[in-house]
Amino acid sequence: MIVFSIIVAYFIYSQILGNPDNFIDGDPNNQPKEGHYLGTIYKGGKIIILQISFMIILMTYAIERGFSLFKAKGKKSSKEFAENIKQNLAANSLDSALESCKTQKGAIANVVYKGSNCYTSENIQGLRPEEKAYQIKRDLEEATTLEVPDLEKNMIIISTIASVATLVGLLGTVTGMIQAFSALAIAGTPDAVGLAGGISQALITTALGISTSAVAIVIYNFYTTMIDNITYGMDETNYAILNHYKQSVQISEPEPKASLTSETEEKEGDV
Repeated sequence: MIVFSIIVAYFIYSQILGNPDNFIDGDPNNQPKEGHYLGTIYKGGKIIILQISFMIILMTYAIERGFSLFKAKGKKSSKEFAENIKQNLAANSLDSALESCKTQKGAIANVVYKGSNCYTSENIQGLRPEEKAYQIKRDLEEATTLEVPDLEKNMIIISTIASVATLVGLLGTVTGMIQAFSALAIAGTPDAVGLAGGISQALITTALGISTSAVAIVIYNFYTTMIDNITYGMDETNYAILNHYKQSVQISEPEPKASLTSETEEKEGDV
């Protein structure tokens, strides 16, 4: 994907932005025509190729994550599905809960479906209620662990672009200012064209870097919120399933043992 984006970015830079029609006298070395913003971006220099490739990568993975997360979310909202599962379990309707999972689909439904199947699984038959509850809890945690990496896949790429795009923009700023001051260092009359070109490159690369980074941050935060909502729905439904089983078999929590201090005090009182 990175190699492909760089190739496409180079084509856009050389063939579209660097089109002779965008410049005076049809020469890309000249200044861009008035109103031809593509030629203005072209004057940002070769570093524009990297920034265009960042945009392509960002849009590609943003679309990919969008389809994946909306599919993982399921047909209904996570909160609505969790409430539906709680109602089915409260009514001791396990079949209805399984049917709801098949209808909902998505990451939460996959976890709930596996946890609900634990009730009738042959692996827990013959175990004590406490052991069955532990087995159900372990299966739910295992299913959740398998689903979460798919939700967070490729998110690191979006967050990296959010940071690197700004740094590359600043790199273009530095190289542009170097070019501008080099024009001032020429003996005799300063090169006004070279000075303007260096400042223009600095501003263009900075603008592209900041805009790409801003879009990446918004996309990353939006998808992170979606992932948090999905994982919260998993935890909520997992707790509902485990709590329902404990109540159905009336598993009580173990009473805390007496502290060492209280035992010592009782012995001293007896003495």
